[in-house]
Amino acid sequence: MFAGHDQIVFELLAGRRLMEPASLQAAFDEHQATGRSFAAMVLEHGLMDKPALLRAVADHLGCGYAAELPDALPGDVLALVEGGMARTYGVAPVAADGFSVTLLAVDPFNPNLVNDLTFALEREVRVAVADPDRVALLIRQHYGEDDASLDDALSELQNSAAEAGHDTVFTEEDIEQLAGQTPIIRFVNRVLAQAIRAQASDIHFEPFEHEFKIRYRIDGTLREIPAPPRNLARPILSRLKVLANLNIAERRLPQDGRIRLNLGGRAVDLRVSTLPTQFGESVVLRILDQGAGRLQLSQLGLPEPARRAVEEIIHRPNGIFLVTGPTGSGKTTTLYSCLTVLNTIDAKLLTVEDPVEYEIDGVMQVPVNPGAGLTFARALRTFLRQDPDIVMVGEIRDLETARIAIQASLTGHLVLSTLHTNDAPGTVTRLVDMGIEPFLLASTLEAVLAQRLVRRICPACKIACAPDSAMLRQLTAVPATRNGLTVYRGAGCEACNQSGYQGRLGLFEFLRMSDPLRELVVRGASLVEIRRQAMGEGMTSLRDAGLAAVLAGDTTVEEVLKYT
Repeated sequence: MFAGHDQIVFELLAGRRLMEPASLQAAFDEHQATGRSFAAMVLEHGLMDKPALLRAVADHLGCGYAAELPDALPGDVLALVEGGMARTYGVAPVAADGFSVTLLAVDPFNPNLVNDLTFALEREVRVAVADPDRVALLIRQHYGEDDASLDDALSELQNSAAEAGHDTVFTEEDIEQLAGQTPIIRFVNRVLAQAIRAQASDIHFEPFEHEFKIRYRIDGTLREIPAPPRNLARPILSRLKVLANLNIAERRLPQDGRIRLNLGGRAVDLRVSTLPTQFGESVVLRILDQGAGRLQLSQLGLPEPARRAVEEIIHRPNGIFLVTGPTGSGKTTTLYSCLTVLNTIDAKLLTVEDPVEYEIDGVMQVPVNPGAGLTFARALRTFLRQDPDIVMVGEIRDLETARIAIQASLTGHLVLSTLHTNDAPGTVTRLVDMGIEPFLLASTLEAVLAQRLVRRICPACKIACAPDSAMLRQLTAVPATRNGLTVYRGAGCEACNQSGYQGRLGLFEFLRMSDPLRELVVRGASLVEIRRQAMGEGMTSLRDAGLAAVLAGDTTVEEVLKYT
């Protein structure tokens, strides 16, 4: 309840002295440690009952409080707010007169709620606070789940295009006006809402010579959705740039921005990147799932021995812990999970990121700004004068950053970072190749975690199947492992959109530096020697972790071979 507004709820309860300060602080500390809603913590521990909490929020916001909700909304009032708007803003209309309308809100803290709806409804809007779960239920009961809304919005857009003519070339003034018109706004909102419901990680808007494509990346795979006519690409992209506070007239240079929306009463962050191409701007939106940034280490799927080892490493007073893997393999999520464990009142945490993806209460987070001269290396150098205990560097990209990270470790700081290498042993040789002295690396590097994300077989349509012998030979070199092996695949169903996969799981390779490994690093041993020693000490390779997932029926041979 009221997730995303935890600091505000904490401050209003503290300011009104509605509970014991020690209990209040304990609940807030638990919220920070677990990532769960602070209001939910208060209710769960019986520190306050829900009506009292809701009444305090209403008083703080200067709103009315609706203790009793109707079973059905009045028909004449219901007609004032159309379904898409009610679902987008998370509101249910309960009363109206000639000049005003009273709305129950799932998220009464939404700062844009009153202004946006006053403009859209052309009435004075009054917001009332009520149980968010019951308000959401009222919205679902009266307005449905919005399954056909994207098709409706697309039809509306196509009708608009037909009226204008598919070959119409819009002027700059036309584009600016279209970007603010209802059909474009409704279509963009519903594309975003559907992507979030489908648990997409990215949305791609791609103009080509004769068509305009929109694709969602779900479970690491791109899926195309129905798109509007090509001549509406510019107004749609301009609408996205307006939401991201970008310059809509600038189409020659890349731009980066951020969109903060409230969809269905839920706060959503999207990172926006524009890229000039031959036939227009390509725009990609990364959906930042704030819940993913608050996962516990135990929720990542790490094997238990590796999880215990990681927890021990990150509680050391100094040293370097690296997470490695390709883009989209979950490195940032793993580092944020580590920060969640380390984020206590007695520790100073600093991060430098490109950009800051998830906001964590109690952690000082710095976005890099190369245009202003704020690089990873410069921020990290400044960090050492800020008296930190733990430093997270979004990525070690160059020798200068790597050297400062090592210097920070040598001066008594724990450094967490990421690197792009194929596996854990390759991290050692990569840093040496960058120019790091082997003896310094050997004395500071504590552990490396390599990881991949593979698609999980859909549980609703999972079936056993005969393994492909050629693929099995690639997966494991031990013939005995292949004998009588049963593998699984997804047949395809509605739940997984006929893909056979639903969700993803992690494969991990954990290398912990030992004295023999440090000796190998110092004498400049090859990657093969380092890997052999690590495997001899019990390291499970990514390929072996994949084989274990196949044997457990969690993923397919094809997925493991693709990503390891």
